[in-house]
Amino acid sequence: MTVPPLDAGTLDQERLDRGRLDRGRLVRALLVLVPLLLVVGGLIARASGSTEENLWYQSLTLPRLQPPGPVFGIAWSILYTMIAVAAAIVWAKGRGVQRSQALGLFAIGMVVNWSWSPVFFLAHQIEAALAIILVMLGLAIWTTWRFAGVSRVAAGLMLPYIAWLIFAGGLNAAIWQLNPVASAMQMGV
Repeated sequence: MTVPPLDAGTLDQERLDRGRLDRGRLVRALLVLVPLLLVVGGLIARASGSTEENLWYQSLTLPRLQPPGPVFGIAWSILYTMIAVAAAIVWAKGRGVQRSQALGLFAIGMVVNWSWSPVFFLAHQIEAALAIILVMLGLAIWTTWRFAGVSRVAAGLMLPYIAWLIFAGGLNAAIWQLNPVASAMQMGV
């Protein structure tokens, strides 16, 4: 059996198929990803003690630009929803290695994201949490770049997340500078 040679029309159709948004896949991905990110993110934050009742956190000197506690919950709910929609669009658009790599990076980024709260609020490791934010930021930028190869809309939905990570990284760095012995006290130094 011989395979017919590809002509320009076949290649154009393959490109079109790769860029086509499958609405059924989009709805299914949204129904899974949005609640998943919101629930897992919320449960990890709650279990880590990222609430106003955290006595260790309340004892820290916080930077002037530190928003009130409830702002973080609202911001993360919005951000998790936006990045879940971005991932759903990529999931629903086309097939192939580029999409798989983009979604793989997204998944790794979420695991790293969910590690921050336990490290900061539970383990009280401010410097390690800052390192995690830097990794999160790098992964978010890389994921956005990969998403852009599949959908500009999906990449655009990632931009507020990147901006928030830059802001959160600045807050984390300021907390580390304002509380140089906070992590050492946890380790018994």
